[in-house]
Amino acid sequence: MATVDRKGRPRTRILHPIWEGSTGWIATGPQSHKAKHLAKNPYVALAYWDAQQDTAIVHARAEWCDDPATKSRIWRLLETTPPPVGYDPKLFWRGGVSDPTFGVLKITPSRIQLRTGAEMMQGKPARLCRL
Repeated sequence: MATVDRKGRPRTRILHPIWEGSTGWIATGPQSHKAKHLAKNPYVALAYWDAQQDTAIVHARAEWCDDPATKSRIWRLLETTPPPVGYDPKLFWRGGVSDPTFGVLKITPSRIQLRTGAEMMQGKPARLCRL
């Protein structure tokens, strides 16, 4: 996920979203550098790639969801979704859903760009979806 720092420079990090339809959820630390970036500019970009050269680029708005019901629901979603998409959040937040370092980012896409490796090799343009 890429954010923009306070000096306008792009900053990237590897995060693990889980998707419910077109809404993404990321469990992450609310006291992180990314939180400071998002406080100033809530827009992010996410990139996906696989070994077949298939790609997806997502442009979105990120917002913190601090309400206990949402945090509990996303915690359960992470726990109950099979790997590699789901995982045990206690590996990172030993205090459980009430751990103060556990935060939930809601990712709301405005644009998704898709292209398979085969399409790329044929010179075909990416497919674009605006939400």
